[in-house]
Amino acid sequence: MENYYHRQHLADFQKIADGSPALGKRFFEYYGEVFADGALSAREKSLIALAVAHAVQCPYCIDAYTQDCQQKGADFEQMTEALHVAVAIRGGASLVHGMQMRDKAKKLGM
Repeated sequence: MENYYHRQHLADFQKIADGSPALGKRFFEYYGEVFADGALSAREKSLIALAVAHAVQCPYCIDAYTQDCQQKGADFEQMTEALHVAVAIRGGASLVHGMQMRDKAKKLGM
């Protein structure tokens, strides 16, 4: 396989429900509700989704939410700042797990 990521998968995403239409319908209804304006605007939710997409390293989501953020009026600076939020959280999570290593090293007398 030359490239694991296929752009057409993103365009065909809704077809994933073909194998289980009832569950697919529920998921896509839920998904739509999640991203609708609420306490957070749809634009804010899109920026969060873009940050999460980078944290979970989903190329499909990065593609989709880069486009969605732009369509909802976010600029490159805002999208980059959202990315840095994800980077900071991922980095912080890695560092705080280092406390386990630190505790173990202390117990081993290092």
